[in-house]
Amino acid sequence: MPLTIPTWLRFLLPGRFRKPPARVAVVRLSGVIGTVSPLRPGLSIATVAPSLERAFTMPGLSAVALVINSPGGSPVQSHLIYRRIRALAAEKEIKVFAFVEDAAASGGYMIACAADEIVADPASLVGSIGVVSAGFGFDRLIERIGIERRVHTQGEAKAMLDPFRPENPQDVARLKDIQADVQTLFTGLVRERRPKLDASRDLFTGAVWTGRQALELGLVDALGDLRGTLRARYGEKVELRLVAETRGSWLARLLRRAGPGQTAAGLPDALIAAVEERAAWARLGL
Repeated sequence: MPLTIPTWLRFLLPGRFRKPPARVAVVRLSGVIGTVSPLRPGLSIATVAPSLERAFTMPGLSAVALVINSPGGSPVQSHLIYRRIRALAAEKEIKVFAFVEDAAASGGYMIACAADEIVADPASLVGSIGVVSAGFGFDRLIERIGIERRVHTQGEAKAMLDPFRPENPQDVARLKDIQADVQTLFTGLVRERRPKLDASRDLFTGAVWTGRQALELGLVDALGDLRGTLRARYGEKVELRLVAETRGSWLARLLRRAGPGQTAAGLPDALIAAVEERAAWARLGL
């Protein structure tokens, strides 16, 4: 007959005889996906892989929680991060949660789909399942100021969508084909990972929904926050272990250490990167 030890006496036992609290590794994935600029690295497989590896190899692990706050970005980097999370989850047989903060949109939602469960705040923005390319046309500007554009290529598509030449309908059609192929990959991934999607609605138009709407559509599994959800699932004493980020290239860290006035050469790139990042959030109204 097994010996039953009162709860109030368990603290006297050696650690190996006590049942430890559940442990959940927490990884923050925040920002635009892809290289924003040399001095402002965004989320990429290179920047997040070390954190993911440390999270999934943490001893005594019950689950991994991804805290996602991203308007999207590079489809390639989004897919690479998604695949790495799924590979680690399968290898370690660890459950994965995704918790959406302000947004999990476009590539951010693709990464969220790597989780077994997605939890959002009622006011989170979720979705934007689509593909976008954006740029500027300067051909009229350079014509007005008397500049002639000269481009010499081998291969008719080599200078596709050159912003200093008038837009070519053939280039646009070629770009649309590329976007359609990426969209097929994206929608197939979402359908595979989210089997409870509302089939009566077209969810692949690039639109975004609030967390409450996303719950009704099957894009997320629940509404809530990280601490409350994990305490309800694993008990009040669940141990949340934040895995520190290692983002940033050695060059960026070196320049930041150089101090004020010594990084002025990188200021234009940093300003452009900041504007582009702001524009990515602005597309969601944030």
